[in-house]
Amino acid sequence: MRKSKPKKRILLPDPKFNDILVTRFVNNMMYDGKKSTAYAIFYNAVEIVETKTKENGLDTWKKALNNVMPAVEVKSRRVGGANFQVPTEVRPERKVALGMKWLINYARRRGEKTMMEKLAGEIISAAKGEGAAVKKKEDTHKMAEANKAFSHFRF
Repeated sequence: MRKSKPKKRILLPDPKFNDILVTRFVNNMMYDGKKSTAYAIFYNAVEIVETKTKENGLDTWKKALNNVMPAVEVKSRRVGGANFQVPTEVRPERKVALGMKWLINYARRRGEKTMMEKLAGEIISAAKGEGAAVKKKEDTHKMAEANKAFSHFRF
């Protein structure tokens, strides 16, 4: 085990919306340290969302993120030689991290041509409460519900 907990890094808010959550999202989306490219993709995706939904793009994105964030998840726990899937509540930091990762991953798997269009499509569908990322959250919740019997094994 490590001696001490690592210090939390302080993130600077993004230049356009002045929001730290956007910076975290862009950092998750970034490949090979290309942050300006990631910012361009995110900002263009938000603009596409605005044109398609006629609503504020950032608010739609935040709504989508809230719809994707899980409340419970299952963790493997070894008890008496058997592995049990134990449902546990998700910490707030991890909730956000999982939501962002799922949004990005399922956006990347979509069929549109550019990443901007893919991300915009996934944001719009997640804000409506549908789409692959929301399905992932629901599946996670179903798994936790199915394994509720083992919740007394919580650590």
